[in-house]
Amino acid sequence: MTIEVEGLTKQYGDKHAVRDVSFTVQPGKVTGFLGPNGAGKSTTMRSVVGLDRPTSGRALIDGSEYRAFAAPLREVGALLDAKAARRSRTALNYLTSIAATHRIPRSRVTEVLEATGLSSVARKKVGGFSLGMGQRLGIAAALLGDPGTLILDEPVNGLDPEGVTWVRELLARLASEGRTVFLSSHLLSELALIADHVIIIGRGEIIADSPLSSLTDQGGSRVRVRTPDARTLTHRLTTTGVTVASNEPGLLEVEGLTAEQIARAAHEAGVLLTELTPLRQTLEEAYNHLTRDSVEYASA
Repeated sequence: MTIEVEGLTKQYGDKHAVRDVSFTVQPGKVTGFLGPNGAGKSTTMRSVVGLDRPTSGRALIDGSEYRAFAAPLREVGALLDAKAARRSRTALNYLTSIAATHRIPRSRVTEVLEATGLSSVARKKVGGFSLGMGQRLGIAAALLGDPGTLILDEPVNGLDPEGVTWVRELLARLASEGRTVFLSSHLLSELALIADHVIIIGRGEIIADSPLSSLTDQGGSRVRVRTPDARTLTHRLTTTGVTVASNEPGLLEVEGLTAEQIARAAHEAGVLLTELTPLRQTLEEAYNHLTRDSVEYASA
């Protein structure tokens, strides 16, 4: 099920939360949605699931608006607010009531409780849940209808390392089954481990929409080199357009040459190399570069 956002604009008075936003989220992939606070991520995701009505434009899931689905939870699972469940209800009661309104078998409630590790606290009131347990409950609710599309806002917020790993593996498996997985996260290092595609929004407008590999490849050629004869190699490599930096003895970072070119130069100079590692731009570096003019508050 493909998510299609076309010319989406949401305006509050004179302020635009999002302006003419368009993108497509494909099935079979994990698509990360990134942006600074106030950039329009939540407004966009809420518009996709019909919680916000756009000023103009539209958001479609498999060619239809969310409100057109007779049993939307069977089509789209969403986690936009981990605190949606009333504190006085138990996890079991909360999920059972959702299942009843969508004609989902009670057995499915048991399945998602087990899948999210909440079986042992199923009869505990939500008000006593930790942040991480509340997050697991929200994911359980999103999975309840076994939907083909998952839309998750900060799904690993509050989870411990084991929980973060569990979410990563869960989303990878769901995408491998051909489902559409669309999520936002501030944990860029974690997102870089799972995302296939990345969409970045800043000040309500899309500023990047590309495969993760293309985004991280834009940092130019950098190679980490380790050698016992760093001085000789530095002298050999330093030419126009090539930068050689060193933060510790015997370790160089070379920009402007490929690993093959460095290896050839070292061989010709009779220099032993003990490490030769091409470096890619990290997602965090790419993100910071693209959003540097879009943050609301910037430190000096």
